[in-house]
Amino acid sequence: MKNKEKNSPFTPGNPVPVELFVGRLDKIEEIIRYVGQSSSGKQENVCLVGDRGIGKSSMASFLRYLVTTQNNMIGIHLFLGRISTLEEMVRCIFDGLLKEAKTQKWYENIAQLFGNYIKQVGIFEISVAFNPPQQDLKELVSKFPTAINNYIEKIKGEKAGLFIALDDIDGLVEKPEFANWYKSFADEVATHYKNFPVFIMLIGLPENRDTLSKLQPSLMRIFRVVEIERLSDAEVKEFMSQAFKKAKVKVKTDAMEWMVSYSSGLPILMHEIGDATFWKDKDGVIDRDDVIDGILTAAKNVGQKYLDPKIYRAILRKFGKREIATSRYFKKKELEARLSEEEKRVFNNFLTKMGDLGVVEPDIEGGRGAYRFVNDIYPVYIWLESGRFEEESK
Repeated sequence: MKNKEKNSPFTPGNPVPVELFVGRLDKIEEIIRYVGQSSSGKQENVCLVGDRGIGKSSMASFLRYLVTTQNNMIGIHLFLGRISTLEEMVRCIFDGLLKEAKTQKWYENIAQLFGNYIKQVGIFEISVAFNPPQQDLKELVSKFPTAINNYIEKIKGEKAGLFIALDDIDGLVEKPEFANWYKSFADEVATHYKNFPVFIMLIGLPENRDTLSKLQPSLMRIFRVVEIERLSDAEVKEFMSQAFKKAKVKVKTDAMEWMVSYSSGLPILMHEIGDATFWKDKDGVIDRDDVIDGILTAAKNVGQKYLDPKIYRAILRKFGKREIATSRYFKKKELEARLSEEEKRVFNNFLTKMGDLGVVEPDIEGGRGAYRFVNDIYPVYIWLESGRFEEESK
């Protein structure tokens, strides 16, 4: 096809490129105000929360871009999904700060601060890593405010402060020691440092915030909580239009409406649908047939990535009846009537698991025992999976 870019502009499973970021203007302006206060010397703590796939990481990535280019701050955005100890968290923070300094003219000042704990890594040793022994990491945890302040002193006159975004914090928030440590850190900064230009943002699910609050009831008073919601249809359309324009691909009006509708305001689905549709297109013009194929492919991809097909497989297939899957709404009793006695015994556990995965939620307007899928893609996947099973069983 002529003029079509070889690379898709969509990034399923990854933060959106900053040039394609749309929406969240009110939340961004709010957080940038707090960043401004940090750069003036007042330490700020923000808890950015939102449901799965809502675009928290993309927003954090965009914020990091803004503060490093407009606020003259050192910015790091760390993913801590596999980290569950304070020692490893602190090591990752200083490793990120070390790597950010590597390309700066004042790197030698930072290198002196890190001393012999710098390890040269990569081909031709072009990168660095922070690699202290475990005992020294324990001390760094207890003296974290002092260590951060020492870093700030080294960059004084060069940078206005630090922006630290800690993403994917599930492994940390379950630990009482993390909540207690953070409270102690914030208290020490507030009582011992008049000038501490550090902005820290924790990024997670609403239940992460609730867990922290239960483990350390006074902790959440420290944080400014910023919760993000789904994008509007207009914002989804703006994103899709920009992305396809970047790829030099035209989109027909009805095709755009389908993509916007099935995206359900969720960035995670916007990228899956956009990417699948991009590759289905053969002539540089996205039409209704391209979108239908793209949505079916995206549903399959989303289901395989975010739903475990082995969990209660038999019950999932009962969902796959077309009249249920295409309605997005269902009644517990109606579905339960289709189940075997063995399936009925685990049905409540099944609904709990589906809720934990962010697949279904109670439908308050539908009354007791009413549920709905959180978006239109999940029922399409379940319908496809059911149809595939029926074909294989023939």
